Amino acid sequence: MKNKPLVRFVVFLIVNYLALYIGVILMENGPRAEWYLSLNKAPWTPPGWVFGAAWSSIMFFFSFYMTKLSFKFNFFNKELIVLYSVQWILNVSWNLAFFNNHQTILGLVVIIILWLLIGYFTFKYIKTLGVYTLLIVPYLVWMTIATSLNAYIVLNN
Repeated sequence: MKNKPLVRFVVFLIVNYLALYIGVILMENGPRAEWYLSLNKAPWTPPGWVFGAAWSSIMFFFSFYMTKLSFKFNFFNKELIVLYSVQWILNVSWNLAFFNNHQTILGLVVIIILWLLIGYFTFKYIKTLGVYTLLIVPYLVWMTIATSLNAYIVLNN
C-alpha cells in the first residue's frame, strides 16, 4: 500500500495525541493535587497552561517530523518503529511515575532517557532530514526544560 504524506501525518498525529491523552489520564489531578502543589518547584517553572500549549505544539511538529522521516525510510523500518515506540512509552510512563505514583526519581530517570532519545533522533537524522530537523528542536528544547524541572524537584524536596 502506497501511503500519501497526509495519511502518514494523520496516523502520527493520532498516535502522538493519543500519548498526550493517556498521559493526562495517568497524571489524574497531577498539577492541581496537594502533593504537587506542596513541592518546592524550580523558580523557572512555567504556568500550568504552558504545558498543554507546549505539548500540543510539540506533538504537531513531531508528527510532521516523523512523517518526513518515514518517507526517507521504509514506513515499517524496524529501527524507526522501535525508536518511536520507546519514545511513546517513555512519554506516557513519565506521567504515571511522576504524578500518579509520586516517584520523582523514577520520573527523572524516565525523562532523562526520553531526553537522550529525542537528542538521538535529532542528531542521528540531521543529515537525512536537513532543515526538517528543525521540527524536532522544540521537543528537544522542551525536554531539556522539563528535565531540569524534574531534577530540581528531586534535589530540593
